[in-house]
Amino acid sequence: MSQRADASQCGGVVVEFESDDIRDARADKDRSIPGSALIYLKGPKFLIYVSGALSMWGDRMWHFAISVFLIELYGHNLLLTAVFGLVVAGSVLLLGALIGDWVDRNPRNKVAHASLFIQNISVTVCSIVLMLVFSYKQRIEQIWDGWLTVVCYTVVIVLADVANLASTALTIAIQRDWIVVITGYNRGHLAGMNATMRRIDQVTNILAPLAVGQVMTLASNVVGCGFILGWNLVSLIVEFFFLSRVYRIVPALSVKPPVVDVDQTYLQKIERRRSQGMGRSVAPPQPLTEGNCNSRVHLKEITNLPLCFRRFRWLVSTCKDGWRAYYRQPVFLAGMGLAFLYTTVLGFDCITTGYAYTQGISGSLLSLLMGVSAITGLMGTVMFTRLRKTYGLVNTGIISSCLHLGCLLLCVCSVFAPGSPMDLSLLMPYITSNSSAELDGMAGQRQKHTYPLTGGSNQPLLPDRSSIHWTNNTVLFDNVPSGTAPESYISIILLFLGVITARIGLWSFDLTVTQLLQENICESERGVVNGVQSSMNYLMDLLHFIMVISAPQPQHFGILVIISVLFITTGHTMYFLYAHKAKRKRRLDT
Repeated sequence: MSQRADASQCGGVVVEFESDDIRDARADKDRSIPGSALIYLKGPKFLIYVSGALSMWGDRMWHFAISVFLIELYGHNLLLTAVFGLVVAGSVLLLGALIGDWVDRNPRNKVAHASLFIQNISVTVCSIVLMLVFSYKQRIEQIWDGWLTVVCYTVVIVLADVANLASTALTIAIQRDWIVVITGYNRGHLAGMNATMRRIDQVTNILAPLAVGQVMTLASNVVGCGFILGWNLVSLIVEFFFLSRVYRIVPALSVKPPVVDVDQTYLQKIERRRSQGMGRSVAPPQPLTEGNCNSRVHLKEITNLPLCFRRFRWLVSTCKDGWRAYYRQPVFLAGMGLAFLYTTVLGFDCITTGYAYTQGISGSLLSLLMGVSAITGLMGTVMFTRLRKTYGLVNTGIISSCLHLGCLLLCVCSVFAPGSPMDLSLLMPYITSNSSAELDGMAGQRQKHTYPLTGGSNQPLLPDRSSIHWTNNTVLFDNVPSGTAPESYISIILLFLGVITARIGLWSFDLTVTQLLQENICESERGVVNGVQSSMNYLMDLLHFIMVISAPQPQHFGILVIISVLFITTGHTMYFLYAHKAKRKRRLDT
């Protein structure tokens, strides 16, 4: 009953999610039909899987390659990569609500096709620019006293950012909206599709960077750009055809609830406030009063503004309304909890791999650990589907949270275990000389376990979170000493044991919150709410940048681990509060 009321208040279509019993009955019926395999291959689910796999593969290749390309262009320096990461995070943070609102306001096929076209064309043009820069770099540096090089860098970063924004819109449209409609609002089918899409993402996250990395290593950066260019053109055609076919064979995708305009919403708020102020009951139409005159004069002033100011006012209003819509969602705490999990160094990004490299871990071993982490991530998706069917969606999130936090305790233990390079004296410059001498002695003992990079012991860890994997660590750490082993591997073993095992609970929790957002957000607000959710994720990711920049040395990594666990604990605590409220509301409704 409450779901119907919520949907009617926000202008959405009232839907009923089917139970697992109905899902199992339909599945048994489908298995009895001859030629069901052929029907499945022509069905919308398989087409979405193939389209998603192509899109994810292209995204993973591009995210990996653009990071390497920017490092190569700037002389093995991470400045351009860090700027690119900040631009991407800042743009999604500012424009996430606008992207989601655009998804809500337009037909589903137009949103998918436009996002797909903009993303692939942006990557294609960017690849062409990179090929020209790599081929004629010396000539370009001589034009306009080197300013043409700056222009090329700017064009590359802007095009890559546009591609990322279009990818965000496509993800919101397909994985947050289309999938819900395709499954017929069946909870079991929805959980299965979400888990399958995440498995595809896990596999492509490992294989795609390896593939493009091999092309770049065996051939050249120019050939790598050409490979990505060709992939995007072919992928554009195939994905366009598959998404168009899905849209045709699922008639429900063509039905979309109307979205109330901002100006109409503003008028309704004024009328509602006026009626509430004049009495308890809604009065008949009132004659012209001073209050009516004021509101109408205010609206007239808005319409008399220049077009650019009206457009800017509409953009600000849309962002504000999007954040308000996100805040009033019943799953607000669950979404915030998921966002807090992004403020962490406990993942297989270049921060953790860079730290492991300073501790004597080879690139080949890191690649093996990444493969194991992908397997545990796949285990998390399998665990999610089984836990959801047995214990329900909300309880699945609780179990996943506890498992995630329990595994991360190993990472906390690694900070104080033998072999840890943590040295708190580096954060306390104003101490007495006696205590300073003692701390220096302790630091000298722990420095034995640390392999400083070229440039001294103050060489920072990598201050970005782009998808730079182990395949190009040799580029970033050419002069790391090899052949010497640390006195103890206990600390680094505990760290990676915690990170790898924690991915089971992490991905199960991520799928739980994703499905909660899909089930509890009305259809007319799915885009804007998921757009704001993406903004929150990137906002918390920006805090990750600040953390690493504030404590960049390997000796600080233990502090970053502790701070990361605190953020993750806060996020799971928010989910526990949501689960408590959801169960309490369910008891009251029954």
